[in-house]
Amino acid sequence: MLKFFIVLLFFLQSIYAVTIKDISNVVGIRDNQLIGYGLVVGLAGSGDKSQFTMQSLQNLLRNSYIKIPASSIKSKNIAAVMVTAELPPFARQGDKIKVKISAIGDAKSIDNGELLLTQLKAVDGQVYALAQGSIVADSQNETTGFIYEGATVENEVEYSLKNEDSIKLSLLKNDAKQAYLVEKKINDFFNKPLAVALDTRTIFVKKPPTSSIVKFLSDVQSIPLDSTFKKKIIIDVARETIIAGLDIPIGPVTVAKNDFTIRIKKSELTDAQWDDKKVNRGQDIGDDVRLDNKPVAVNIDNTLMNTKKQPTVSDLVRAMKVMKLPITEIIDTLKMIKDLGALDVELEIRG
Repeated sequence: MLKFFIVLLFFLQSIYAVTIKDISNVVGIRDNQLIGYGLVVGLAGSGDKSQFTMQSLQNLLRNSYIKIPASSIKSKNIAAVMVTAELPPFARQGDKIKVKISAIGDAKSIDNGELLLTQLKAVDGQVYALAQGSIVADSQNETTGFIYEGATVENEVEYSLKNEDSIKLSLLKNDAKQAYLVEKKINDFFNKPLAVALDTRTIFVKKPPTSSIVKFLSDVQSIPLDSTFKKKIIIDVARETIIAGLDIPIGPVTVAKNDFTIRIKKSELTDAQWDDKKVNRGQDIGDDVRLDNKPVAVNIDNTLMNTKKQPTVSDLVRAMKVMKLPITEIIDTLKMIKDLGALDVELEIRG
């Protein structure tokens, strides 16, 4: 069930302008994956009785000087879980990060369970964070859940920009034209030949001697790019949030699923016909967008999305909101339209 649905529209194109930061990463500055094994307690009979869960509980009790055979533990209020997290670049001791919890036994739900203190390690085997807290389960799958700010960073990944005199940009897309244009944009911005495209994805950029590395990086990442560069839609599944620009176009397309059909196209009506309610009897959802099923009554499960201008992502999301479709259907629809080639955009799925 859709609890929260937020569409943030940027009406000023300059606010949503694509920058170098949107289409590239800085080599060496990245997230690090963390993983740990833990126990969740306090479940109301929705836990599991797997052998490894009982063994884990026995070991935990033994550490508290309580000796009891694993075979004598019958509780279904506990569950064995895997805990994962991403350690952001430059994370410092005491910082809080989000963790994801996933049951690995036959637990029915881990909602509102309490994750006991869990070590989170990286691939080098070192502990970088400690996780603990109350779990909020995914409404679509209650054997997974999250704890926002559920882990505390204990160790830092050593990486410093202080003595760097250059950076390398890695483009998200392998494209010779993009690499050349980014090189040109950077050189035009600084009015110096500081950038060189090493290949179709990698741009080497030399820092001017008068600038600090942080200011230099900020300047480079903030350089605006042409509208031909791919734009981004951010989808946070856990928070049921979609963030998209107002001007991301969608080509004509039809999506047919078991529960609904939606057709997207630019209207062929004249301005006079569009305003004539006898001709265009669709449901007006604003911004010159109407939902209709032929020129008669609206069947909201079989919808034609008719727009005066080129249909956009914001038009589609608003239309599906009017159709009372769940966030999962909206996300799946955006993915399918992208795969079909009718939507040229980067989808960033979070949670």
